[in-house]
Amino acid sequence: MYKVLIIDDEEPLREAINILGDWKGLGVDLVMEATDGKAGLDLLRRQKFDLVLVDMKMPELSGAQLLQIAEQEFPDLLLIVISGYNDFEYTRQAIRSKVVDYLLKPVNRTDLNNALRKAIDVLEAKQKRESEFINRNITLNMSLPKLKEKMYLSIIERSFKTQSNEAFLPLIGADGAASHFAVGILRMLNLEQVRKDRFHEDRDLLHFAVTNVMNENSDGQFESFSFASPKWEREFIAIFTMKGGYGADAAFLSLHHMKKAASTLKELFGIVCAGGIGDPYSDSLNIADSYDIAKAALDGIDLLSLKGNLLLQGEAMTVKPVSRDNPSLTGRMPQIRTALESGNVNHARNMFSEFIRKWQDAEVFTLGEADRTLQEFIILLNDIATQLDAVPPQIRSSKDKGLKALGIRSDFASFEQFEGVLNRIFEMYAGEISRAMAGDRSSVLENIKAYIDNHYFEDIKISMFTDKYFLSREYLMKLFKGQYGYGIHEYVQKVRMDKAKALLPDPSLKIQDISEMLGYKDKNYFSKAFRNYYDCSPSEFRLQLTEGEK
Repeated sequence: MYKVLIIDDEEPLREAINILGDWKGLGVDLVMEATDGKAGLDLLRRQKFDLVLVDMKMPELSGAQLLQIAEQEFPDLLLIVISGYNDFEYTRQAIRSKVVDYLLKPVNRTDLNNALRKAIDVLEAKQKRESEFINRNITLNMSLPKLKEKMYLSIIERSFKTQSNEAFLPLIGADGAASHFAVGILRMLNLEQVRKDRFHEDRDLLHFAVTNVMNENSDGQFESFSFASPKWEREFIAIFTMKGGYGADAAFLSLHHMKKAASTLKELFGIVCAGGIGDPYSDSLNIADSYDIAKAALDGIDLLSLKGNLLLQGEAMTVKPVSRDNPSLTGRMPQIRTALESGNVNHARNMFSEFIRKWQDAEVFTLGEADRTLQEFIILLNDIATQLDAVPPQIRSSKDKGLKALGIRSDFASFEQFEGVLNRIFEMYAGEISRAMAGDRSSVLENIKAYIDNHYFEDIKISMFTDKYFLSREYLMKLFKGQYGYGIHEYVQKVRMDKAKALLPDPSLKIQDISEMLGYKDKNYFSKAFRNYYDCSPSEFRLQLTEGEK
């Protein structure tokens, strides 16, 4: 949108220009007025305008004088001259000042809007040139790093095609010169805390700061090019390139560079890192192999003994073997689910804590195992919560299904912190499941009672309800009796006896008929049940009613 200033000492002309101009169609959002040249100059010095319409003959400061000043102070300002005098001097000054157009009074709609359109076209063309210039510079400065990152990622993912990308190989030092390539991976163990405390939740600024540190001290002989991993949020990948020399030198320099970067990140931002470094290779396509080794080194770090920054290098790294006895959460979740469904959160919590202690007592528990466990735990809890219609509202209303949606930070730099993350996840879901089950249990009991009221004549088994509502027999019986004062079998018996008592006064119904209507196949069994309930047989009960009527 553009801003226009009309400078003219004649109010009718200013008003006419205001009315006749197609401001909206031209993209003008502000039109201001000045009553003379001096006032107009003051406005120009206080506020930026894109276009000025100026009368050539005005008191205080003439249009010609204003043009001369504007030429010096506002060289980019576009001007349209308006004059009631067909004077050569005015025209000459207008030409000298490079005005867009020259209008004679009285101004008509067509001439005015043609002149305005010409000025707007000039402004738009100028903006387009400036935009293209800026974009070219942005492309020049930004596209090369992005191109390198894309190339490295395609090599790591083993999708890089040498023939089709041959022209770009010099960008990564893979143009035939003797070079060695190695990959390092740094994992920010407290990334979310640092992003909040030091970078005001600005993810891009954090990435910029980290990669800047990781790329420092590169020279023509040894270079580091780093970028955030697109797959693992808290990990940064560094590609080390050494021209000439030996593989052992490249390995030493890569480790030295990673240690220095980790130390600097800790000192500047309080970032705690763990890292892995792959072996150096002379073929750029082996960057994928180096990455795999670096990732394995990182994932193999023992969380139980992790204290502060730790970097492991190469295939010869000293990593404890993964314990085969480490249990999986999958096998324990049914018991935890049963406890949560039954409302026994403490029992579920104790089972979960006992499970965590098995990891803690294991020979080794690696970062890789911790990551997989975290993902597995969330998936398992989400599945249970979905089946029970107890998904936390944060998850329901968010596209993200992970910890970010729950508002739980997944930072952990020790096993104790990892345990804390798991417990926060557990409490979040346990609370939601308990709330859902508390509401559900009431409706479940009502459903069971209503079913018995309407189907008392059927063979009703408790297993029908335990299977349908995924509740244990003991727990369901306890809930039902607590709600209605009867066990389920007792309530079935009560309903049948109440119905029998209501049917027996009808002399047209035989006791055998009533027995079958209540679901008893054996008349004698019905009679025995009735006697146990009312201390008399059905026949005696009917007889008492008859005698009472007499």
